[in-house]
Amino acid sequence: MTKRFFDILIAFLALLAFLPVIAVVGLCVRCVQGGDILFRQIRPGLSGVPFVLYKFQTMTQETDGNGELLTDEARLTPLGAFLRRISLDELPQLYNVLKGELSLVGPRPLLMEYLPLYTREQSRRHEVRPGITGWAQVNGRNAIDWDSRLNMDVWYVDHQSFWLDMKILLLTITQVIKGTGVNQPGLATVEKFRGSNH
Repeated sequence: MTKRFFDILIAFLALLAFLPVIAVVGLCVRCVQGGDILFRQIRPGLSGVPFVLYKFQTMTQETDGNGELLTDEARLTPLGAFLRRISLDELPQLYNVLKGELSLVGPRPLLMEYLPLYTREQSRRHEVRPGITGWAQVNGRNAIDWDSRLNMDVWYVDHQSFWLDMKILLLTITQVIKGTGVNQPGLATVEKFRGSNH
C-alpha cells in the first residue's frame, strides 16, 4: 500500500466519520466568533510549492487603532483555544490531504516567510509532502525549540516508512487526548522562527 493511497483512504473515511463534528464545530465558530468559519493561509508544500492550508478559525480579526492585528493572545478566543487543545481546528486539512497538498504524516507546513531563514539542512524538510501531524508533533509539538523541531523534521525525511507513520498516528491520538504542547510556555501560540543563527 503506497503512502498516497493510504492518505486518500484514511482522509476519506475520516471525513465521513467526522462530518457531524465538522458541521457542529463550523456552526459553533460562526455563532460564537462570527466572521469566516475557515482560516486560509498560503503555506509551502512539497518542494516548497505554495498551497492554501485550511483550518477552523480560532482567532478574531480585531485590530488596533492603526489597523494592525492585535496579538495572538488578544485574538485567540476561548472556543479557539479549546479547538486547538484537542486539535479539532485541524479537521479541514483532511481536504488538503485529498487534494494531494498534505499527507497525514510529514513535517508540518510552516510559514512562507520562513523559507529564506532555513539552513540548507533544514530546507530538506520540504523533500516530502507536509503532514497534518509529524515526528516533531509527537515529541513536544509547539513546546520544543525551533532547532529541535526542524531537526526532527529532517530526521523524519531520512527515516520515513509505513510503520513509522503508523507509530506517529498512534502517538498523535495520545498527544491529542493529553492536550499538551499546543503552545510554547507563556505564549498563546508559538514564537516566530527567526533563523537558527539568531
